[in-house]
Amino acid sequence: MKRLLSLSLITSTFVFGAAYKIPEQSARSVALAGAYVAAAKDADAAYFNPANMSFMDSKHYFELSLTGALLPKIKYSGQQVVDPRGPRLIPASNKSKAEKFLIPHMHYVSTPLGNFRWGFSLTTPAGTSKRWNNAPQKWFANKFTLRVAEFAPSLSYKLSDNFSIGAAGRVVFTDGKIILDNPKAHYYLDGDVQTRFGFALSASYKLKELTLAATYRSKVDLKEKGNATIHDNRRNVTLTSKGHVSVPLPATLTLASALELNDKSTVELVYQRTFWSSYKTLDITFDHIPTAYNIHTDKYWKDTNTFRLGLTYKNSKELTTMYGIAYDESPVPSKTLGYELPDSDALIFSAGAIYALNDNLHIGVSYLYDYKLDRTLDPIDLNKNGIIGTFSNIRAHLLDLSIAYRY
Repeated sequence: MKRLLSLSLITSTFVFGAAYKIPEQSARSVALAGAYVAAAKDADAAYFNPANMSFMDSKHYFELSLTGALLPKIKYSGQQVVDPRGPRLIPASNKSKAEKFLIPHMHYVSTPLGNFRWGFSLTTPAGTSKRWNNAPQKWFANKFTLRVAEFAPSLSYKLSDNFSIGAAGRVVFTDGKIILDNPKAHYYLDGDVQTRFGFALSASYKLKELTLAATYRSKVDLKEKGNATIHDNRRNVTLTSKGHVSVPLPATLTLASALELNDKSTVELVYQRTFWSSYKTLDITFDHIPTAYNIHTDKYWKDTNTFRLGLTYKNSKELTTMYGIAYDESPVPSKTLGYELPDSDALIFSAGAIYALNDNLHIGVSYLYDYKLDRTLDPIDLNKNGIIGTFSNIRAHLLDLSIAYRY
């Protein structure tokens, strides 16, 4: 129950990266497995590296993309501890429900205003969804959703011909709903729309064919609240109240380098550090309901590293193809892993193409495959959710279609 509430009140409607962050927010970022920071030079530079807006041609840039996501059924093979004092084990092999989503993104970069340039992005920076219809998994993750959207106005300033800095505001909107169904109680929470704020900073330095870049996104504390109904099955009473929870959308530091090998090929290497260790505990409280229904649980997630490599190749005047690979660590320790987010380290493979219909109008298609390694919890792991078994078939497929216009 505790693990269900933790993620359902923190995330959006899907999960692609480690834990609940989603780095891929445009056609090129999907095609390059997120290896798109130092070489960002289209409308999506407003999100991935605002400093690079200073080095773009003196045009307006606009991009609209739509990502279709498929999360296949996750398979669990193992047992469930139902009485930790005993303990007593029951068979728990099961499959989750498959998930399908459509996610839009929008980016814009203006023409220069002296040494300044501005832009904005509409993105979805985080997300997860998991449904289990059978016990014991539904005790922890029957159904839950929280939508997350971010509006990020950005600005760059060109200090010299080869050095630029950038900044962006982060306006994060969330709302959501969860259903939890276990033998002791039925929980139903319907969240209101909440707004939280953060910032992002970036810098880019160009040295002939080499571009070096760094970006930092601040932590945003997602403080969710909404109407809650709890039916206590043991006492056969129904309680209503407001529910509250605060969890972090973690800060990230990204270091990137892009090298133009020749007039056709660009290679980018990206290192990203995500500060998941800010997620130490989860506290869920309710107004006007006895504190016995409040939930406190330890998390103590760990900071993670992600390594990304991307290749952009200009096949012709009209066609550009892209390829990417990445390794993404999971921050979730075995001790607190739960059914709502059976996360593990991931290998990511991607490819895509951009085709210029003319000098101003471009269309694109990109595909990304997120392959998470199987995750096994042994009795020695002392999992707090009582899980002893293996999660497999943890996958995600992303297909992005985009249209971009320059004028």
